[in-house]
Amino acid sequence: MKNILYIFLLITQTFWAQTAFDKGNNLYQKGNYQEAITIYESVVNSGQESAELYFNLGNCYYKLNKVAPAIFNFEKALLLNPNDAETQNNLAFAQKMTIDEVTEVPKVGFAKIIRDFTSSFHYDTWAWMAVIFSILFLGCFLAYYFSNTTTLKRVFFITMLFVILFTILSVFAGFFEKGQSNNDRPAIVFAEVTSVKSEPKSTAQDAFVLHAGTKVYVLESLNNYKKIQLLDLKEGWIEKSAIKELK
Repeated sequence: MKNILYIFLLITQTFWAQTAFDKGNNLYQKGNYQEAITIYESVVNSGQESAELYFNLGNCYYKLNKVAPAIFNFEKALLLNPNDAETQNNLAFAQKMTIDEVTEVPKVGFAKIIRDFTSSFHYDTWAWMAVIFSILFLGCFLAYYFSNTTTLKRVFFITMLFVILFTILSVFAGFFEKGQSNNDRPAIVFAEVTSVKSEPKSTAQDAFVLHAGTKVYVLESLNNYKKIQLLDLKEGWIEKSAIKELK
C-alpha cells in the first residue's frame, strides 16, 4: 500500500512540475521574467530539476541583468548537460557582464595531456563508450572463434587488441573524469562586492576583492568562512553567505 502511495505522489509531483514548467515558459514568452522565475524556482524547490529548467531560469535572470543567478543557473544546466552548445553560448554572454577578470593559469606537462584527453567528454559519455567497445570486443571474439581461415582469425585478433585498448582507455578516462568532478566544488559569488580575507576571520587582512558572478572553487570550510581558489590560483577566505555552491 505504501509503494502505491509513493508512486501516486511521484506521478502527481511530476505532473505538477511539468504543468508549472509550461506555465513558466508561457510567462517567459510574454516577457514576464520575474513571474517566470517565481514559477521555475518553485519547481526547483520541489526537488525537480532538468537542464532545460536551469537554462530557462538563467535566461530569465539574464534578461533582468542579474548576473550572478544567471551564471549560476547556466552552470547548473551544464552540470546536467555539459555539451549543450546553446547553454555554453548564453553562459559566455552572461560572463561578459562580470566585473572581475580572472585569467586561468594554463596546465603544463603530462598532467595537462591527461586532463585535456579526459575532459573531451563527460564521464557518462566515457562510460557509454566503454560499454560499446565491450560489446564490439564480444562481437570480434565471436567472429574470431567462428572464423574458418587463418587470415580472418588474425584480422579479428588484432582488432580485439585495439578494442581492448580503447575499452581500457575509456574506463580510465571515465573514472578519472568522475573523480575530478567529485573533487571540484565550484561556486558563484552572489554578493555584489565582497572582500576575500587572508585568514578565516573578519579582522584579517583583505587579500583581494570579488564581485557578483565570479566563479570560484571551494577548498575547505571553517566556521563562517570558506577557503576558495580562483582559476588564476589566487586563494583566500570568503564568508560562506557571499557564495552559492553549484553542487
